[in-house]
Amino acid sequence: MSDAPIRPDTPCVAVCSTTFDEICRGCGRTVVEVAHWVAMTADQKELVWQRILAQGYPRRNT
Repeated sequence: MSDAPIRPDTPCVAVCSTTFDEICRGCGRTVVEVAHWVAMTADQKELVWQRILAQGYPRRNT
């Protein structure tokens, strides 16, 4: 079992947009990460979480 922090099931904030590049402007995941999220292991998801949090995601419209 992983020592990863408890996180929501997904970083999705329902502000989906990959209009300008391959990164969602809402959650910060790549198109591939979004597509494969449900099949990723907890450790793989944690690596994504660490990266997107360090980059200031997820972002919500305010």
